[in-house]
Amino acid sequence: MKGSKIYTIQEVDQIAKNILDKMSNTTNLLLLTGDLGAGKTTLIQTICKQLNVIDEVNSPTFSIINEYKTETNESIFHLDLYRLKDENEALDIGIEDYLYDDNYTFIEWPEIIESLLPDNLMRIHIENIDNSTRKILFL
Repeated sequence: MKGSKIYTIQEVDQIAKNILDKMSNTTNLLLLTGDLGAGKTTLIQTICKQLNVIDEVNSPTFSIINEYKTETNESIFHLDLYRLKDENEALDIGIEDYLYDDNYTFIEWPEIIESLLPDNLMRIHIENIDNSTRKILFL
């Protein structure tokens, strides 16, 4: 899926639904790139809400990995690789287990693990247009 969409903060629910619809038949791995404050975590929070996550969804900047549970006790993983220095650190945290898991896995700042990524994934890049508008690129 390629293309882009301009959306406002008020439209994030629809964007999240569209992403889940496109992921449902193809992959469970979503990579998100974009500047700090672009809305990666906000989009993941909205996606998790639509997946009926019962835990609080927040950025795992310091923990690197958060696991959330849904109403049906399924696991969803949220990784933030911003603080990792290199691919070896990613391997040390068991990144491959998350890349090839059957559960939904959302990864912010995936650039450091490019050589480890499977073929079957969805990539999204988010750009700030202004305080309430983003451009989302499906790569």
